[in-house]
Amino acid sequence: MQTDLFGKRRYKVNLHTHTDLSDGKLSPAEAVAFYHRQGYDAIALTDHWFFGDGEETDALTVLSGAEYNVGGADCRDGVYHILAIGARSAPAVSKSMSAQQIITAIRSAGGLAVLAHPAWSLNTPQDIMQLRGLDATEIYNSVSGVHMSRRPDSSLIIDMLATQDFLLPLIADDDAHYYDNDAGVSWIMVQAEDNTRESLLPAIRKGSFYATQGPEIHLVQEGDEFAVYSSPVREIVFLSNVAWTRRVFEGEGLTEARYKPHPRDTFLRAQVTDAEGKQAWTNIISLKPN
Repeated sequence: MQTDLFGKRRYKVNLHTHTDLSDGKLSPAEAVAFYHRQGYDAIALTDHWFFGDGEETDALTVLSGAEYNVGGADCRDGVYHILAIGARSAPAVSKSMSAQQIITAIRSAGGLAVLAHPAWSLNTPQDIMQLRGLDATEIYNSVSGVHMSRRPDSSLIIDMLATQDFLLPLIADDDAHYYDNDAGVSWIMVQAEDNTRESLLPAIRKGSFYATQGPEIHLVQEGDEFAVYSSPVREIVFLSNVAWTRRVFEGEGLTEARYKPHPRDTFLRAQVTDAEGKQAWTNIISLKPN
């Protein structure tokens, strides 16, 4: 557990990783030990088509998890990877099901349904918008940037979705397979009372977290402006549907920036990059009237 800039409790969580129960390098026990050494408070073991039960200890919570994939290697045919996080029992799924049927089964089992690595899968905004019941998607997926892939960042797809008023909480995680450059890289910092399933899952579902590779970031509304507060970084960026307005702030040791929304802004999110190139991302705020 860590305390953020506002004195709130934050828990370091990775929601996507693999073991030798599917195509990961480490055993479940070795994977748990790895993330414990890295200071994580909770993880989910999400092996392909293998539902792993959760376990809560004083040191680290293991949330139940699995990853269900639809489609093969050719993204033209539709490739969807759906995470089941925190389900109370194994979702009633089969390999003949569609992505939508899998999402529905995950939700019926009490779990969070997360769309994994949409950039790696080349999921189009049009196809994603057909899916109902998603609880979140990944803005950054560590393994998608190493070894055989170079599409870890799904920011563009997410902004295209948000432009169409399709807003999802944004998760960063590892999807670790090799446990070299893909492990301990990206995670979320969840604001919750403790690191139990009962505290973490509702907080994640309502977006009470930020995604990060190290920096701290907060996006808050203050009057008619929005402010980013962060740990020291070299760049703070506000992003929305409007293509041309001043929203990039650069310098050494920046910890704050402010942005007054353009009259046509319909959503806003922010991201920061520190001196080492590590990033952090806020969730999306809707600026449309209720």
